[in-house]
Amino acid sequence: MSLKEQIHKDKLPNHLAIIMDGNGRWAKQQGFMRVIGHENGTKSVRQTVEASAELGIKNLTLYAFSTENWNRPKLEVQTLMKLLVKSLKKEIKTLQDNNIKLSAIGCLNDLPKKAHQELLDVIEKTKNNTNMTLTLALSYGSREEIVNVVKELSFKVKNNIISSESIDESIINKHLYTQNLPDVDLLIRTSGEQRISNFLLWQIAYAELYFTDILWPDFKKENLYEAIINYQNRERRFGKTSEQLT
Repeated sequence: MSLKEQIHKDKLPNHLAIIMDGNGRWAKQQGFMRVIGHENGTKSVRQTVEASAELGIKNLTLYAFSTENWNRPKLEVQTLMKLLVKSLKKEIKTLQDNNIKLSAIGCLNDLPKKAHQELLDVIEKTKNNTNMTLTLALSYGSREEIVNVVKELSFKVKNNIISSESIDESIINKHLYTQNLPDVDLLIRTSGEQRISNFLLWQIAYAELYFTDILWPDFKKENLYEAIINYQNRERRFGKTSEQLT
């Protein structure tokens, strides 16, 4: 039985998030410049997106560019932004063929004008697709997201739009970038690093975490299947005991 055949379609994660790490190390191991690693990483993105949509996963969020990534060498950042524009233009057909809706979260206004406009264009063209929502986290930082929520709620309380007593988890959820997405069920990180790196801190409160040593450009659909099988073999308790779940 193949890995894909071992996956239970009724136990898929409703929201899968991935920290795509290891492009630079992959390039260094091959004797290439870091940008070559990022370019090869886009092939893994395509495989992962297509495989997720084919399985029936409804929400996939990819950590594409963090707020901290702006501190990387200027040439690398410029190349990454050009690669983003190129990928969006190239992959619009993949999105349409697979009925995938593109979304984005983060400080999108920080993106270069051309990259921002291309992003908005693809979001508009795919807005009516229904098979899966693919969300790109761009210029994204979870702490900054939470700080913005606190500021917005403080403003609303101060101006009597809401009361402080009415603030609960649902209110906070409605003010996050991910307000239209469910909580994350499974978080995958590649490259062997075992940390969250300021990604969806609120949204992964009850997520299952899966770490693999595979560098992102080497991450194939079979590796995705392995992660999902591992997830499906776990018992998700949400604070309950095993006896309460039975």
